[in-house]
Amino acid sequence: MIETSVSARCKQRGWKRCSRAARSSLRFPTGTRSPAGYRLPGRPLRVRRPPRSSSFRLPGPSLPPGSTRRAPRRAAVMDRDRNKTLLQELLKVAGNGRCADCGEPDPEWASYKLGIFICLMCSGIHRNLPQVSRVKSLWLDFWENDLIEFMKKHGNLCAKAKYEAKVPPYYYIPQSCDCLVLREQWIRAKYEREEFVATRVCQDPCSAGSREGFLWKRGRESKQFKQRRFLLSAREGVMKYYTKEPKGPKAVISIEKLNVMFQAEKIHHAHGLQITYKTDGQTRNLFVYHESGKEIVDWFNAIRAARYHYFRTTFPALSEHEIIPRITRNYIKEGYMEKTGPKQKETFKMRWFSLDSEERNLLYFKNPLDAFPQGQVFIGRRVEGYEVRAGLPQGISVKKRKSGITMVTPMREFLFLCENDREQREWIDALNGVIAQPLSG
Repeated sequence: MIETSVSARCKQRGWKRCSRAARSSLRFPTGTRSPAGYRLPGRPLRVRRPPRSSSFRLPGPSLPPGSTRRAPRRAAVMDRDRNKTLLQELLKVAGNGRCADCGEPDPEWASYKLGIFICLMCSGIHRNLPQVSRVKSLWLDFWENDLIEFMKKHGNLCAKAKYEAKVPPYYYIPQSCDCLVLREQWIRAKYEREEFVATRVCQDPCSAGSREGFLWKRGRESKQFKQRRFLLSAREGVMKYYTKEPKGPKAVISIEKLNVMFQAEKIHHAHGLQITYKTDGQTRNLFVYHESGKEIVDWFNAIRAARYHYFRTTFPALSEHEIIPRITRNYIKEGYMEKTGPKQKETFKMRWFSLDSEERNLLYFKNPLDAFPQGQVFIGRRVEGYEVRAGLPQGISVKKRKSGITMVTPMREFLFLCENDREQREWIDALNGVIAQPLSG
């Protein structure tokens, strides 16, 4: 009853309860009185501090005579600077000056578990493989002495000899400009699944070029993606896809006329794939994807294996150096330009253009995902009368201030408008590159 009445009176006066630990270190101002465990409202807590004395020291081990607590810190700074210098020297070693996975020059990261130097983009993929790889920044992170010694004993060439001992010739090794899914599956295949180590048996192209499964395909009329069964056979030299099984394949595509490329941005899917082939003299586009990154990359490399098998059996005299660039190809330039008609008096209309250097064709579409192009422009050599000029011919006026391009052919002049000067320069350089290259047999 007494304690209850004291608590009630303290609450009436505005006193607040404080903890026992805080109570033991409090002292109240002179002339104030409060029951045990309470403090006056508005008055700050004053904590007892130890007396200021030269003999007072924090608890802990005593330092040896003549030493200070700053000595370990100075040693750590010296180690950090020394190890940074060693890392710079290691980057000059043959093979370490480029990313071990995509070839990007001047890597700024490293996997201290694999002993390799990698770029920023590939380091992000390595972070998702903590069981096989751990990464550090070469310049922002602290490197311990034992990690420096590990990097000295290994390096990019050492890792290449181990993890890329048996990469098939048809397998696509991605570059820094390639899409994320290609680089990720290349890194996972090397280090996580160890598909190319010396103890693995390499599949022959005929076996690797045979595959069956389902892909999401964009419909030509409906514009919707639906699951379709695809069948690839390197032995038969064809790829088929089915919409309804009892009716047979919807299309039978010859491996000879087949090409495949990743188009993540165009299809708006990270695993988007564009398959092109010739049918009745026209270029036909198929747009497909798969939810699994590994599955879509396996399909990509299976088509490459089938194409490699085709060239090996059809043209046995060709060297591997000549075959590899012809297995699959990307368009060297794509994007929107405005185009006018043959009379050069028609309204300029926006079209999507794709430049195929191997076929020497400039294809244009109404929409990027159209199955067939609206037309194409063959690009020959300069000695045959083909030329690219900046600007438009005299007498051609446009309302919008845009950069023009004139494509001269023996038959007619094609006029294009680019969005800005940078796009104009890129298109002119790409077109001139095709004009300058020799005609393939």
